[in-house]
Amino acid sequence: MNTHDKHFNRRDWLALAGGGALSALAPGAALAEPARTAQRPFRIYAVTFRGMTDVEKGFAEYFASRKIPVQISYRDMNREPQRLLGFIEEIRATKPDLIYAWGTSVTLGIVGPHDAVVPAQHITDIPVVFTLVAAPTLAKIVPDMKSSGRNVTGVTHVGPTDAQMRAMAQYRPFQTLGVLYTPTEKNSVVVVEEIRRLGREMGFHTVERTFRLDAQRKPVADGAADLVRELKEAGAQWLYLSPDSFLGTLSEGVVIPTAMSLGLPTFASTEQLMQAGALSGLVSRYYNVGQFTAHKAEQILVGKTPASQIPVETLKRFSYQIRMPAAKRLNLPPPLPMLSYAELIHTDAVTSQ
Repeated sequence: MNTHDKHFNRRDWLALAGGGALSALAPGAALAEPARTAQRPFRIYAVTFRGMTDVEKGFAEYFASRKIPVQISYRDMNREPQRLLGFIEEIRATKPDLIYAWGTSVTLGIVGPHDAVVPAQHITDIPVVFTLVAAPTLAKIVPDMKSSGRNVTGVTHVGPTDAQMRAMAQYRPFQTLGVLYTPTEKNSVVVVEEIRRLGREMGFHTVERTFRLDAQRKPVADGAADLVRELKEAGAQWLYLSPDSFLGTLSEGVVIPTAMSLGLPTFASTEQLMQAGALSGLVSRYYNVGQFTAHKAEQILVGKTPASQIPVETLKRFSYQIRMPAAKRLNLPPPLPMLSYAELIHTDAVTSQ
């Protein structure tokens, strides 16, 4: 794989900053009935997939810093898709001003694929702003990033996949890439499909393993370490950590430690996976993603812009991070030119939010 692509430069890796003050209802708080005054807070119904993250913190603090009154009611799926049915019923009953959807599975469950909407099943009459969706067009949430053509907009948090591939190659050239993912997570499936396509174009081979599923088709942790070993034995020179929610739950405790013990470097697609101990990654900060998502919501709530007219975007800048203790243990020091633009992390893994 060519490591000298002229389109991959330090501007892709610069980090954004953010700030503000927290203002939101506690998780599980009930939606209030709309007051009959012009001063009532905007009511936002927020559905998360795996509990609160820094995305929600950035989202709430944006409104506080802008002095926009909001009432955010959080509901968490806890990785259980069947919970979404009750949330949709509550949305229909309470009619919030806006819906916040975290991740691909939540968003698809609420709005449906753009080419297969079922009005009796999906929400169409309330604007939806999604966040932390890896590939909104490939997942069929929107047909086009410039204009969704439906009551939906949002923010994607993952850097361009081709830029991630080049980042890995800049650090350590490779011919074989290992990927471990959850076959029931739509976002992971579409990212892996894109990696296969890029492999054909850029000249690398992909070896893949999927987490095992139980009788209810839920992913299970059993055998996860063995799957990492199989990827190493199949010739993987990097283990790519995709934006996969279930992978995220096992990264710090199982996946990354196993890869480290095998001398297999790991590359993170998200900040959470970097915090779990990955060697390197091209990431956007969750807090900043939340702030940008809130900006989209402000355009709808305050600016009265239809969601269909607001483009789906990602942050303009990403941070290329390298965990130096991991580099030392793997005996893989970064190339000297990288030291001028990479963000060097000198601590071991921290527990992700």
